[in-house]
Amino acid sequence: MEGSPNRRAALGWMAKGIAGGFAGSSAAFLAGCGPKKPVLRPNLIIWHGFRGAEKASLEKLAAIYSSRLKPGQRPVRAVAIPSDAMADKISASVPRGKGPDLFTFGHDRLGGWAEVGDTITPLDFFLDEATKSAFLPNMFEAVTYKNAVWALPFNYKSAALLYNKKLITKPPETIEEMQTLAAKHTDQARGRFGLAYAYDDFFFHAALMNGFGGGVFDANGKLMLDDARNIAASNLVQHWRRDLGILPDDPTSSLVASLFNTGRAAMIFNGPWFLGEIAPEIEYGAAVLPRITAANNRPMAPYMAVEAIFMSAGTHDPAEAWAFAKFLTSVEAAKVMAVEGGELPTLRAVYDVPEVAQNPIAQAYKAQALSAIAMPNLPEMTMVWSPADKAMKRVTKLETTSEAAWQDCQREVQAAILALRDGKAS
Repeated sequence: MEGSPNRRAALGWMAKGIAGGFAGSSAAFLAGCGPKKPVLRPNLIIWHGFRGAEKASLEKLAAIYSSRLKPGQRPVRAVAIPSDAMADKISASVPRGKGPDLFTFGHDRLGGWAEVGDTITPLDFFLDEATKSAFLPNMFEAVTYKNAVWALPFNYKSAALLYNKKLITKPPETIEEMQTLAAKHTDQARGRFGLAYAYDDFFFHAALMNGFGGGVFDANGKLMLDDARNIAASNLVQHWRRDLGILPDDPTSSLVASLFNTGRAAMIFNGPWFLGEIAPEIEYGAAVLPRITAANNRPMAPYMAVEAIFMSAGTHDPAEAWAFAKFLTSVEAAKVMAVEGGELPTLRAVYDVPEVAQNPIAQAYKAQALSAIAMPNLPEMTMVWSPADKAMKRVTKLETTSEAAWQDCQREVQAAILALRDGKAS
């Protein structure tokens, strides 16, 4: 996934029974995965792109897990890889048998790696329904491709409604309520706005698009950017811009942050990656995005990015790698990642742990996850972002109609997809 820093932040790229529970037969079953078997190393290796508190939390978990191993079992070593280099390093190293046993990465690259092969290993052999049901709903949709599960969901990020408690006493539950509150707190002459977000960024706009029932691909994987529901979603943004005037003219992330931190934006749409940027004097709350009355009262449904734990196709011992991956998604590990690492774990039960249950911001983002939609993990999605951002800029600058913008976008993306497929076929 390229382009918008909001999308990169959502995936965490720029932010930053224990082992031995499986018999040797399972290891033998999967040990042949990967094109080139690596030399057995003294450590089980996991690559990650975490920094700061997240990095420290993962390293702590690796140490805890390693301290409980039986004699002869390999301890875990967590290796930090620069986030912007991770994808290329995985693609270059793993097929040659030089990669890690496990790695964490955003789910959006999953489809491409699965199609290429020799990079990631499906996990269906290890999974059962009890394991899947321990996670929040929708999480396995992110890591499933062509009816196979290719990773374990680890943590997630999506936008939600953040509001200034000095200006908003009760967050809006419907679009109409939000519009009324936004109009009340808008004074363009004084640079004050009731609502601010990067509305020309397709990642953020997806909350409206999905809420209207639209999307990028239909259930059969067919491109549907020019769908009437997508057009309706863009028309609503134009209404906010042109008719109600509740949005700032310049929707950059830096402006949104400045407005919120100076008390000049009552409400914003943003994700957990933004929380560390909020000024300490701003008393804020978080809530789910409102429902869309015009779309049969459906909730706004932002894109959700899932950082997942992938098993390398070249791991020396799949059962050993699975055991550590499973530990990382236990309640014990999820609590460390949530409380000490500031992450939003995918495990359902961690939200009942007192330290997390009493955190209203974490609970709000958990509630938002229930209506969020995982970003498509189809390889073709990489060709959508830039044209879709361009379409949103044309729409929000009021340069054209929503219908024309999305029809042009549909043609551009479809041509790129066909060119890709023709190139593969030739």
